[in-house]
Amino acid sequence: MLARRFAMAVGLLLGIVFSQAPEFVQQYRQRLGGAVDELKRTIAQFDAEAGAQSLTREAGIARLRSNADPLVQARGTDLDGDVARERRLEAQDRAFDDAGPVGRYWVFAERFDPEIAGRAYAIFQPAVPVTAGGLVAAAVGFVAGYGGTRLLASPFRRRRIAVPA
Repeated sequence: MLARRFAMAVGLLLGIVFSQAPEFVQQYRQRLGGAVDELKRTIAQFDAEAGAQSLTREAGIARLRSNADPLVQARGTDLDGDVARERRLEAQDRAFDDAGPVGRYWVFAERFDPEIAGRAYAIFQPAVPVTAGGLVAAAVGFVAGYGGTRLLASPFRRRRIAVPA
């Protein structure tokens, strides 16, 4: 009896925790969009500066990286990294657009950006799961918690001994 109650408590706890996944992914996605927008702004500004010098983006970055000044070299390396990160994050944002409600979890897990996730977690505010995705996530969490606890506890259950009549 105690094992069932414990399993029920673990199931409810994981159900509550899992039910927050859709909201966290939504907040992550909002931060992802903001990061993409800011990177695009930075890269567009550099493109304009390079264009004013009759340079392409690649030529401008190469010029910065080959400069003798270490600060300027570092700026070229940073810009190169920003361009790569913008492409990666924009691809993730497009993948979110193409994914369904459940597929978004896969996109999040597969293309997870620790910096964005950390910032989203720092300001995360739980929400009541009123969407189908939230209810499915809560159900999966409950089943995983309840079933997993029962499974782990099964070797320790007392067996009833049949007494001959």
